[in-house]
Amino acid sequence: MIHLLTLEEIAVLMAKLSDAAYNDNNQEIFAALGFDHYQFLEDDEAEGHLAANDTEVIITCRGTQPNKPGDLLADLNTIPKTNGTGWVHSGFRKEARKLLPDVLSWAEEHKGKSIYVTGHSLGAAMALYLVQELEFAGHTNIKIYTFGSPRLGNKKYIAQIKSPHWRFVNCNDLVTHVPPQALGFEHYGELCYINFYGNIRPLTAYQRFKDRLRAHWRDLKNFRLFDGIQDHLMSGYVSKLENIRDTNQKINQP
Repeated sequence: MIHLLTLEEIAVLMAKLSDAAYNDNNQEIFAALGFDHYQFLEDDEAEGHLAANDTEVIITCRGTQPNKPGDLLADLNTIPKTNGTGWVHSGFRKEARKLLPDVLSWAEEHKGKSIYVTGHSLGAAMALYLVQELEFAGHTNIKIYTFGSPRLGNKKYIAQIKSPHWRFVNCNDLVTHVPPQALGFEHYGELCYINFYGNIRPLTAYQRFKDRLRAHWRDLKNFRLFDGIQDHLMSGYVSKLENIRDTNQKINQP
């Protein structure tokens, strides 16, 4: 049962499932976790995975793949699109809506079960959008865990979302800073910042600034110039969370 896991166990599990979302068939992975119902989703370069057991549902969304033009176009299409009382990133919305009919059908088939939604990068933004649509359809008891998520919509849009969201950010992950706030985009959910030392703890904006400078300086000394991209890799999230040293940011399942 996922809801019985500790912070570290939940973080690692969801990180591994977000990493595995880049595969085309995760039936064996979910079966090993006790999820005997499975479906792979694919529609015009948008992909995801659905799984369920007697009490829980897992939805994972695949992130950006550089070799797929559709993913890149989705990332770049920042034109606002009205959604509910706010507006949302058009590209992320378009990709998520390709999977939406199957996701809603799956949720209805397994109605009443706890729903866990996760994803990385573009997949994280898609996951958050799907959660909002699940809520609009009347589903409750939804929890979201994302990794390296970009901003999805404006304040009015994210204010519509009610489900708890734990948003993991690996130090200098560049993607978590786009699209910029200057264009009206905002993050939603509880920030779980993984710092330079491999800890998860709440930090002030100034403390995060110092922590990122520390990481930049380490990488410059080692002639690594693109730590913002390196920190975005899903493999890095998995590795850090598997070896997490300490956390004083307790994340409780409601």
